[in-house]
Amino acid sequence: MSSPANPQPAQPSIARSAFLVAAAIFLSKIAGLIRGRALSYFFGITYVADAFGAALRIPNILQNLFGEGVLSASFIPVYAKLIAQGEEEEAGRVAGAVFSILALVTAVLVLAGVLATPWMIAAIAPGFKGETRQLAIHLVRIFFPGVGLLVLSAWCLGILNSHRRFFLSYASPVAWNAAIIASLVIFGRRTSPPQLAVVAAWGSVAGSALQFLIQMPAVLRLAPHLRFLFSSLGDHVRTVLRNFGPVFVARGVVQLSAYVDAFLASFLPTGAVASLLNAQLLYLLPVSLFGMSISVAELPAMSSTLGTNQEIAGALRERLAASTRRIAFFVVPSAVAFLALGDIVAGAIFQTGAFSYADSQRVWAILAGSAIGLVAQTVARLYSSAYYALRDTRTPLRFAVIRVVLTTALGYLCAIPLPQLLGIDPKWGVAGLSASAGLSAWIEFVLLRRNMNRRIGHVEMSLGYFARLWTSAVIAAALAWGIRLVLPPRMHPIVSAIAILVPYGLVYLGLTAMMGIDQAAVLRRRLTRLG
Repeated sequence: MSSPANPQPAQPSIARSAFLVAAAIFLSKIAGLIRGRALSYFFGITYVADAFGAALRIPNILQNLFGEGVLSASFIPVYAKLIAQGEEEEAGRVAGAVFSILALVTAVLVLAGVLATPWMIAAIAPGFKGETRQLAIHLVRIFFPGVGLLVLSAWCLGILNSHRRFFLSYASPVAWNAAIIASLVIFGRRTSPPQLAVVAAWGSVAGSALQFLIQMPAVLRLAPHLRFLFSSLGDHVRTVLRNFGPVFVARGVVQLSAYVDAFLASFLPTGAVASLLNAQLLYLLPVSLFGMSISVAELPAMSSTLGTNQEIAGALRERLAASTRRIAFFVVPSAVAFLALGDIVAGAIFQTGAFSYADSQRVWAILAGSAIGLVAQTVARLYSSAYYALRDTRTPLRFAVIRVVLTTALGYLCAIPLPQLLGIDPKWGVAGLSASAGLSAWIEFVLLRRNMNRRIGHVEMSLGYFARLWTSAVIAAALAWGIRLVLPPRMHPIVSAIAILVPYGLVYLGLTAMMGIDQAAVLRRRLTRLG
């Protein structure tokens, strides 16, 4: 007899797992923000910043195609199921075979990428000319081997997550960021910006190796039955490979969207690519902290759920509803902060050295556009995890294609023709890219949710709950603006951010607690204990 699926006892475990993921991602993102601040200090919004940002993004396409997202969707459901059923030897064979295949394919693609770099730059950033183009080509060739190591690091993440060891896998990118930061700090004072970009690229390669190596001891301890053989291509490995295909294409579609953004931004005035990347570093922070942390914790739990179809559907409905509320509590105020206080946020992180307040305003415009779809983009990750747990990788692919087509068409219209039509400075066209992506994210989310409701039954999503969150965030933002108006001008950006953003967060927390939001009460109790 199948054991019944009862999601209630698992909730504390999921909450703890999500907390560990969020804590690790927070450390990683803080390191990433420090890295971004260091890059802004030395490069500002110049052609060197554009070349470094574009160069880092191009090989990252390979990492994202073969890395965490694809492996999480195709490998974890199969591996976690085997672990839950006690088939540890078979799980080790599957994991070893996947590693062997991944290492071979990645090595071939890294070599091809290094050789094909000039053509890739021409395709992805055709607006780059002269010294910007030459520097980007040089940097891409350095970045590529390191990205191959990051793909193997993502395999480690899949093993660790399946065994519910979340912290190390998501904290390990701190090593990658630290290596880049160290190279900038050590060589920045006595090296020209173009040469410093080359040094930082080699620092990235060293950091990639560190990120992989610090995870391997834990992987070998948790999976002692690993067998790194191509001959172990059994049914479970074939299942992983079958799942890999649609998810790989889906990730490719998403990367196509990032390619379109970089493609269009390369035709805009100097600094557009760097501004877009700085803004992405900020608006992906809540997506990672609150969307990814919960989705990552839920995927192995949902994949391991046993029982009848009705019991599994019931478990998924409860998990989706509870996790959606948990995500929204944190992401709604993030969206309002980006919309109303984006220059304060950007200034606190990037405004130093060659990065001016005018540059912070450019980043703010992009953040404001991203705020449109921040909630939808974040909750969509959770729903995608539910599809992957059901071994359905094709449905998210279909909806991802729709989103990217819309993002491409709307992005072009909003970034280039619309500013010209309205007589707006072309440099602000980059904000249209994030706004169009936000609108498309809502359409994708609606499609994911509607299809899931048909499959497992209606997933509760209280409009009243969301209304209370948005109301609290808007009131808190209005108070923050009042504080901003009475502050003396020319305050240090970090001091200004503390004086404005801390009251914003406290007022939001107080209002949501008064309105009966459970997450606010829990968070307030934890903060009180810490105090």
